[in-house]
Amino acid sequence: MASTQTCSAGASDPNAPGAKSAALDPRALRRIVMASVAGNALEWYDFFLYSTAAALVFGELFFPKGTDPLIGTLAAFAGFAVGFAARPIGGILFGHLGDRYGRRGALVWTLSLMGGATFLIGLLPTYSQVGMWAPALLVLLRIVQGIASGGEWGGGVLMISESAPAEKRGFYASWSQIGVGGGFVLSAAVFFVVQTLAHDSFMSWGWRIPFLLSILIFGVGVYIRSTLPESAEFARTEAAGKTSHTPVLEAIRKHPRAILVAMGLRVAENGGSYIFLAFSLVYGKFLGVPGPVMLAGVMVSMMVELVTMLLWGRLSDRIGRKPVYLIGAIGLIVVAFPFFWLLDTKVPALIWLALLLGNAVCHGAMIGTQPSLMGELFSTEVRYSGMALGHEIASVFAGGLSPLAATALLAKYHAAWPVALMLMAMGAITAIAVLCTRETVKSRANPTLR
Repeated sequence: MASTQTCSAGASDPNAPGAKSAALDPRALRRIVMASVAGNALEWYDFFLYSTAAALVFGELFFPKGTDPLIGTLAAFAGFAVGFAARPIGGILFGHLGDRYGRRGALVWTLSLMGGATFLIGLLPTYSQVGMWAPALLVLLRIVQGIASGGEWGGGVLMISESAPAEKRGFYASWSQIGVGGGFVLSAAVFFVVQTLAHDSFMSWGWRIPFLLSILIFGVGVYIRSTLPESAEFARTEAAGKTSHTPVLEAIRKHPRAILVAMGLRVAENGGSYIFLAFSLVYGKFLGVPGPVMLAGVMVSMMVELVTMLLWGRLSDRIGRKPVYLIGAIGLIVVAFPFFWLLDTKVPALIWLALLLGNAVCHGAMIGTQPSLMGELFSTEVRYSGMALGHEIASVFAGGLSPLAATALLAKYHAAWPVALMLMAMGAITAIAVLCTRETVKSRANPTLR
């Protein structure tokens, strides 16, 4: 019965992703794309700073020292996971605001919260200065970051995808992920620069610089987002008086199975991503690989992925969302063990190859296709809420727990094979979710589930 409800919701929606509409001025569309990418990059710069700092400095500075350095890092990643636990709250809150009042206003608020919290992290005292207040305040600000990021992704995607022509939605929607990847590259690059300081200087004040820069990013980002027009499909829905007063509840009622599928799609993409981006830094440190080698490898792989995710998104317009997403999920299963074998060599070129396979190929295929695929599962009046629910609830268990679980496994076994098995399990879960969907690219006006 849930499946029937989902089908009928998509079919009856005149503003569904495939519904015919007047073509948007190409110049206006380019402006929306570029401004959305810039805003997303600035917001995700803030969010990704924590994962880099958790792997490199937070364990030593904000948590009690023990005999095993991995324990401090484990505690820092626990704070990382708490931020993910707050993301569904942000998804529900900003999903409601975005579906009820507009995508643009919700995104201005998410960036304001994120920028403020990130700046304050750069001012925090350390454990040696104030004791347990240090980790408590760090976790509190991480929760605020989590709430902001929970409302960011869906709105950032919809600003582009709801204004793009249906036959090119996969390509244009994948641009929204450029902001996510760009934010990580920017945060890693700033950390790479400050790591060139003398070790004592970096640990005492250098690590704070990337966080304090958020005050400049906040001002630029809010200006960019305030000048954007509302997404085309939401504007038509609002003009027709069809916005929902309780979009979260309506999304659950109309699209329950779509929300579950969206959660499954997220597991390998999000969980695998944070293994490649955050835990790989921890594992490199465990192996004795110099930090700059690992950070440079992550940055290079993410820069390449900025291109490949667009190619994957364009390919999904041609051959379908399902085949491309399956390439990523099954690819994750295939490269799980080779990824760590390449890191074990400690050879920079092979380490970079591992990161390219994980990020540009496996993750790129999923993240480049995910915005259009998820958006085509929901009707316009509840799309922000439905996408946020599926995307952010899964992020708690996937991205939030994966580096924590991986670090715990490494601390227990002092080997990577349990983490490789975890990657394979995540890939299998997502592959099953993909197989449980019908191809949305061929029925854009009638997104359904099998």
